Amino acid sequence: MQKKRAGPTLGALLRRLRHREGWTLKEMSAKSGIPFSTLSKIEHDRLTLSFDKLQQLSHRLGLRMSELFAEDTGEHGQAVTARRSLGDVDKAVRVTTPNYDYYYLCTELRRKRMIPVITKIRAASREEFGELVRHAGEEFIYVLKGRIVVHTEFYDPVTLNERQSIYIDSGMGHAYLTAAGCHEAEVLGVMSSADDDQLMQSLLTLHEEQSQKTSAAPNDTADVARRR
Repeated sequence: MQKKRAGPTLGALLRRLRHREGWTLKEMSAKSGIPFSTLSKIEHDRLTLSFDKLQQLSHRLGLRMSELFAEDTGEHGQAVTARRSLGDVDKAVRVTTPNYDYYYLCTELRRKRMIPVITKIRAASREEFGELVRHAGEEFIYVLKGRIVVHTEFYDPVTLNERQSIYIDSGMGHAYLTAAGCHEAEVLGVMSSADDDQLMQSLLTLHEEQSQKTSAAPNDTADVARRR
């Protein structure tokens, strides 16, 4: 029986990127503003980065989020006329934030107009969640497990059960919370925008303000979330 391939990790993707560019860890640290010791731990999958640090890394390296999360397929610069990618949560790139665990799917495709993400929702109240978030584009959310309450800027909260969905303008303030009696919920989100660069950069900043408010020391490695 063929052994199932483990999914790419943020550490593995950063290591491939660094090797492709010919950078040492010290050089990548200087370019990104991320401490050398932190980058080393990330590459060895001992730490992951919060959204504000991913934003800093992507911006300073001059990369889109899709490029940061993309696996190296050896096809850079080639025109693609019939793209295809199989999504598997076990091979997804995981990013942890205070309210959600994101599992980015189909990461080998660059410049995607749609961004598919499996999201595990933990926050159960607006107070716990913080301010509503906004980003470029539109999004479709389908409940896979549990029950969620969707809070939006211009509408009353709505509860969604499994197999129910919602489509919203992502520029409208919104938050996804677990419903009463539900410890954790899981949803499939598909986000889309005519400007893929604007969408990816917007997604990076989803929890930047929240991270700044909840972190006692924004520049300290305390805001780096553990993978487990």
